[in-house]
Amino acid sequence: MELKTARLTVLIDPAKKQAFETLCAQQDVTPSQVVRRLIRDYLAHHGVSYVPSGVGTDDTKARER
Repeated sequence: MELKTARLTVLIDPAKKQAFETLCAQQDVTPSQVVRRLIRDYLAHHGVSYVPSGVGTDDTKARER
């Protein structure tokens, strides 16, 4: 699980945003959860690997302090 977060701002049509938020509420998930899952799936689909922030060796954590 990621320990750090970064903000991503997306501009979309207001009607599409409302429909998205309504569907998310019906499915008991937050819009942020859906977008994070979409990004993970998109990266995996294209074979892009990454190390989630906050995940590393003890040496890495010691150097960050």
